[in-house]
Amino acid sequence: MFEGRALLIATKHHKERVIAPLLEKVLGVKCFTDSSLDTDILGTFTGEIERKDDPLTTVRNKCLMASKATKCDLIVASEGSFFPHPALPFIHINVEILCLMDYKNNLEIVVHEQSSETNFYGNSINSTVELNEFCEKTRFPSHRLIIRRSKKKFIEIVKGIQSYDQLLSYYNYFMNTYGEAYIETDMRAMYNPTRMTVIEKTTKNLIDKINSCCPECDTPGFGVTDTIRGLPCEICQFPTNSILSLVYECMKCSFIKYHKYPNGKNEEDAMYCDMCNP
Repeated sequence: MFEGRALLIATKHHKERVIAPLLEKVLGVKCFTDSSLDTDILGTFTGEIERKDDPLTTVRNKCLMASKATKCDLIVASEGSFFPHPALPFIHINVEILCLMDYKNNLEIVVHEQSSETNFYGNSINSTVELNEFCEKTRFPSHRLIIRRSKKKFIEIVKGIQSYDQLLSYYNYFMNTYGEAYIETDMRAMYNPTRMTVIEKTTKNLIDKINSCCPECDTPGFGVTDTIRGLPCEICQFPTNSILSLVYECMKCSFIKYHKYPNGKNEEDAMYCDMCNP
């Protein structure tokens, strides 16, 4: 389905560095990028252009925008999000979505990757001591930084800072001019090696899903679309909140397959039962 076809990677942040080698090797496609594509119009991490849609809608819009601009019918795009860990508020989570759109065959394949390995951080800095601590915490200068007047002000933003002398110069300028400075990590992929590693893992997930074909129509992308909870308690047999089955669905013919007991057990420990251990 894909071998020998041109595949456009819709990015302006050099994600093709990790995506293209994997897809070309496994799928036999010929990857390329288009420098005229400005995916930032759909939103930026620094907030001067607000992302109006959810991440999945945004990545679909990237694919559509790229296809319309280039007339290419095979597109890959990604979108990243960062938010506090639900249980550990001082740790952030990076979620990457990667979408392959095959407009020729009316096929969409979407995968996700979640990682707590991220240097995502931002803070108001009031001294060179705090500045040095920030640099150490965020793995600077291997990971670049952004500085602005404050978190909510977008008039002056300096991105892609790569040396301490450069950072100190901008810090002194903002402090002398405005009496305040806000520094954050530059989360654009080409300036953030940790995020680029997560994108690479997401690409491997995409390849795995492409290689999973529907048992009914043999279309690539046969994967988990839902979970069914209700694994019975080992003592009272009451349904627990643990996963009973995974639901696989073909995006082409809508064939559905249920994979029961995906975690290798047909009963749940009573400690997770709301009846036995309320």
